[in-house]
Amino acid sequence: MAERAVPLAPGHVGVDLHLEVIAAEGRRAGIERALRDAVRDGRLAPGALLPATRRLADELGVSRGTVKAAYDQLVAEGYLSARQGAGTQVAALPSVDAEPPGAHARARVPRFDLRPGSPDVGTFPADAWLRALRRALAAAPSPAYDYGDPRGRIELRTALSGYLGRARGVLAPPERIVITSGYVQGLALLTRVLDGATIAMEDPGLPFHREVVRRAGGRVVPIGIDGHGARVEELADPHDVSAVVVTPAHQYPTGVTLHPERRRALSDWARARGGLIVEDDYDGEFRYDRQPVGALQGMAPGQVAYVGTASKTLGPALRLGWMVLPPHLVDPVADAKLHSDHHTETIGQLALAELITSHAYDRHVRACRLRYRRRRDRLVELLGAHRNVRGIAAGLHALVEVADEAAVLARAAEAGLAVGHLGEHWHAPGEGAAGERAQGLVVGYGTPRERVYPEALEVLGRVLAGD
Repeated sequence: MAERAVPLAPGHVGVDLHLEVIAAEGRRAGIERALRDAVRDGRLAPGALLPATRRLADELGVSRGTVKAAYDQLVAEGYLSARQGAGTQVAALPSVDAEPPGAHARARVPRFDLRPGSPDVGTFPADAWLRALRRALAAAPSPAYDYGDPRGRIELRTALSGYLGRARGVLAPPERIVITSGYVQGLALLTRVLDGATIAMEDPGLPFHREVVRRAGGRVVPIGIDGHGARVEELADPHDVSAVVVTPAHQYPTGVTLHPERRRALSDWARARGGLIVEDDYDGEFRYDRQPVGALQGMAPGQVAYVGTASKTLGPALRLGWMVLPPHLVDPVADAKLHSDHHTETIGQLALAELITSHAYDRHVRACRLRYRRRRDRLVELLGAHRNVRGIAAGLHALVEVADEAAVLARAAEAGLAVGHLGEHWHAPGEGAAGERAQGLVVGYGTPRERVYPEALEVLGRVLAGD
């Protein structure tokens, strides 16, 4: 038999498969090796239906008995399974990296998850999204399915211009908006455009974001946080800071809101130094004691790159974010975006634009704000007057001060409870920028599903009771 490379079409096995049978191996051995390799490397997935022996024999130019013998051998080895009337299928093989059942399961998947950073994704407005998607696709022009503007679809940029102006106080003309796949991409693009600049980042703050800046070529220095937010006076020399990344509406992870005087001081610094303020407005829509605090960008639109996403309002899976940029950064950032991934996927952009313009997005945010406020209230009620809790006026997490962070975390792990902690957020392990390191749990009340949240709080209460 000559060497054959036979494509098995969907009508034969349900998937396309290029099967190479090498003559030198012998007919039966060659078929066995080709099928065995296809199963091992995943080209034939578990459950895939193989062709009937007569059909494969005709394709390969061999006898039916040769193919049947090869199938029988692979069934005996466990690669295939055969049932009367159901044909021959690929068997489910254990992964070479698979662990024994139950190994480390509790460590990987906690029973109760109160870690910060995610919303309750079970509240994603699937019906509203589908309606918006249908309307958007029905109205989309043909060019919408081609390569697009690296700045994003004009439909979404226009919708965001109106929404951000009325909901967040952002001066956001569509021509100054660039759509991204999320905050991380926006931060990386800005860092590349700043080309090796020294960038101040809040201390404590999210370590992952610091690493994003470093990998994009920036140098990170800390700016301390106190009860009024970022300590703007630390931006003076000798660091020669070109940009500062802040979370003014609800600092992560301490939860403080940037004081009005600090907002003015930060804006003054940017104007005087020609510096850039990167405003991470990750959960600015969720304020519980009054109307949400307006974005810092409204005070200094020429000095602030405002960055927001749909990750906390809708869900991280959408991978949709936006930047409102000072005029001089629009073209450089759009060029960096073009050479990063060309443009963010279009279909989701069109659906989100429709969701916003129909005001379904506003309705969803209002419903989420009410739901998260109730969760916040239950957390505060649980802790009562016995705990110093910060950051409860807004957002999806609170900082609970504790005396011994390590001991509390150990008890939490024993109870199957996952929480964040302040210690992992400092720039320098062991101490904060302002001196002695504070200790505390960063409790996210957005992540759990509604039905498990009460029990998660009970477990948290028992864990804290031993502190």
